[in-house]
Amino acid sequence: MPFNNHIKKWEDLVTTQDATRKGFVAIAFEKNVKATPFIQEARTLKVLAEKAKNAKELLKLEEIYPSLLSASGLSDKAQGHLTDSDKNDAISQLIEKFLEPAGKDFIEELVYRFLLTKGDALGGIMRNIAGTLGERKLIRALISTLSLKGISFKYYHKDSKTWIDGDSKDMTIDENTKGLYWKIKNKNRTLILNITPPVVNKNVDLCLFNCEYSEYINGSADSIHTKPDKYIALGELKGGIDPAGADEHWKTANTALERIRSSFNERKLSPSTFFIGAAIERSMSQEIYNQLTDKTLTNAANLTNEKQLVSICDWLCNI
Repeated sequence: MPFNNHIKKWEDLVTTQDATRKGFVAIAFEKNVKATPFIQEARTLKVLAEKAKNAKELLKLEEIYPSLLSASGLSDKAQGHLTDSDKNDAISQLIEKFLEPAGKDFIEELVYRFLLTKGDALGGIMRNIAGTLGERKLIRALISTLSLKGISFKYYHKDSKTWIDGDSKDMTIDENTKGLYWKIKNKNRTLILNITPPVVNKNVDLCLFNCEYSEYINGSADSIHTKPDKYIALGELKGGIDPAGADEHWKTANTALERIRSSFNERKLSPSTFFIGAAIERSMSQEIYNQLTDKTLTNAANLTNEKQLVSICDWLCNI
């Protein structure tokens, strides 16, 4: 059983307090990184707005019109549903009810309200950041495993939707990867993140195929992901580090894994299933371990444990 290489008892799966602390620090750092463009925009807005002698003169500064919309409380999404008249009305209310009453401090008031709206946008970005960081960490670990084995690879660029020769020294590759391809012992392996296998009809975090990279064609009915017999392993990845949400993440993942097994069993197929999580508490670790020992689950690992992460990546590379 592959999990025996890194898990000897259920306690091995539990996330340590130190790992939780480091996870929160990493998310806080990433939040500051994502906030940087908004802060710079606010600084630029302040400089440009200083051309106005009073709040009403802001309307003459066409270059800050989008910023005035944001300061009025309108998100980019909301703006798409409004007419020009609606937008101008929102700006007029901002000036009359909030900026003019601020007197000579109207520019500061404008910048603060701009940042409030942009803060909501940042919150939306951060709601998905834990999962994104988890994906990036796994991709980087897989690439490192391939590199140390001297195995060349290609990666599927998520924006350009093309396969590119991989370079393990590329510092941003983990941010841009939706898939990986490698060949080991004359076996072609392609891993794709976040796709919906028709056989399951729900999103699956990680799907490993027995195929060449060219057989995955995004949006095509002939793509490899439409062929159930080509699936080798399917897994769920939960990168959230908050212990308070750990059990709920596992319940969601477990339901997804049960759905996967049931869907493939109906076609007399039984690909491997695995789970990788950052926040694993004691109660769920026992359940995961029990599924491993009774072979319901093929493999599992704690994303914060380097030994377990390397081991499951090695398994994925060789399976």
